[in-house]
Amino acid sequence: MTYLKNLLARVRKDENGATMVEYSILIGLITAAVILAIVFVGGWVGTQWTDLQTALTAAG
Repeated sequence: MTYLKNLLARVRKDENGATMVEYSILIGLITAAVILAIVFVGGWVGTQWTDLQTALTAAG
């Protein structure tokens, strides 16, 4: 029984697992932000490209 109490006390004091979870959540949020930025910028670039094509076709 004493062994189990010591084990539980060590697990409670160990913060490595909590830190790993926090970093995982942070990486997930950063990844989502990057994906959203790529989608937004990609849509904007696509619109600009289409506008350029339309302008060049009208001028030529």
